[in-house]
Amino acid sequence: MEFYGELLGLLGWRSDARTEIVGESGERVVYLPCGDDPGMGALGLRSATDTAPADRYRVGLHHVAFNAGSPESVNAVWDWVQASALTHEGAPRGYYSGRYYALFIRDPDNIKVEVVHRPPHPG
Repeated sequence: MEFYGELLGLLGWRSDARTEIVGESGERVVYLPCGDDPGMGALGLRSATDTAPADRYRVGLHHVAFNAGSPESVNAVWDWVQASALTHEGAPRGYYSGRYYALFIRDPDNIKVEVVHRPPHPG
């Protein structure tokens, strides 16, 4: 919760507007909405049911990407990553002819997280 609350707060998500429910197995599930309109989507978080580390090459989630509103937002996340000593794959940089500016980090469960700014396509 702390990791995603801080990360998504840097990207403008409203972590103060979280919703909690009881999941199918009686567990606590927390939803962080991506904006003021809950219909825009949310990230659902719950505690792990086992201790196996995340493996992005098994069936399931490979990585999750979050859009940043500007390259400066990606850089703000980079500053937080460095201050928090989080695992990362290097400083943000341009990919795909430089129009795709991204940073890749690992969450506390070893899930790969991408923070990316992509300006609108000119065509």
